[in-house]
Formats: sequence, structure tokens, C-alpha cells
Amino acid sequence: MSGPPTTEGAVPAAAPLVPALATAWPVGTRPRVTRGWEPPASAYGPGHRGVDLTSAAGAPVRAVAAGRVSFAGRVAGRGVVSVALAGTALRTTYEPVTATVRAGDEVAAGDRVGTVETTGGHCVTPCLHWGLLSGETYLDPLSLLPPWLRSTGPSRLLPLAEAPPGTGTGHLR
Repeated sequence: MSGPPTTEGAVPAAAPLVPALATAWPVGTRPRVTRGWEPPASAYGPGHRGVDLTSAAGAPVRAVAAGRVSFAGRVAGRGVVSVALAGTALRTTYEPVTATVRAGDEVAAGDRVGTVETTGGHCVTPCLHWGLLSGETYLDPLSLLPPWLRSTGPSRLLPLAEAPPGTGTGHLR
């Protein structure tokens, strides 16, 4: 007689793939990440369900990709804006933010969705907490950024080193 299936020893489902569809950071040009994404081991376990980005209070917060505002309001005393990203099952969250949009508004990448609040966040100095969810699963929001946005500086072409004569490498003449 067999019983109900068990999940003992089951491997958790792989996190969904995240398309690198962001066209800009939500604040600044390349803000410093003061605390990275630390996925919790369980639904209510400890962790950090997003990333904290350096920002000044009052700085504009922009949508990283096109979508529809699914929430703009206060949660536990903090201003929160959530955007369902167009063509995906993903949604981004931004907090603490004073919203300049309302639920149902369509936003394009780079559109202003609010400003960073001076208080209410969990950082010592003002910062933006940026999150990413697929359903109820938290994902690393930095994975939305294509490599050229994640890099720390512009690409540079460097000269080729001169090869010693007779080595068969170097410049064509």
C-alpha cells in the first residue's frame, strides 16, 4: 500500500530565467549596491529579498523596464511602487518611495515612478530597496540588467603588445 507522495529529499524547482530587459538603473547611473540579494532558505526565513542602492533622499526613481503599475501606496509605513513588467510574469518593487504614479498606469522604461523617501527604509542613510518577483518567488533584481549596465565603467580598446621579431605574431605589415 502506498501513501501520499513526499517531498523529502526533493530538489527545489529552479528559479525562472530572468531576461536582461532593463534599460537603466532605477536610481542614478551606476549606484553602489550597499547590500546584495540574499535569498531566504524558506518562505519566512531570513534573507534580503532585493538589493539596496545608494541614493539621495528625493532622488527620482525610474521604471527599469516597460510595464503596468500594479501597486502604489504604503505598506507598513513605507511607500512602495510595484510594476508588472510587460510580456513577462515578473514584477519589480521599489521602496521607500513617494509614488508619482497610480495602480493601473502604464510606464515605459525610464519613466519616473516616484522619489526616494527620507525615512522608512532599512538603510542607515537614504537608499532604494529594489526587488524582483516571479509570482511569490523572490529573484535577484540585478539579473534584469544587461552586462553593459552592470559594468563599472566604459569599455576601452587597448593597444596590442609588440611581439618580438620572428615570432609570427604581432602586426601585419
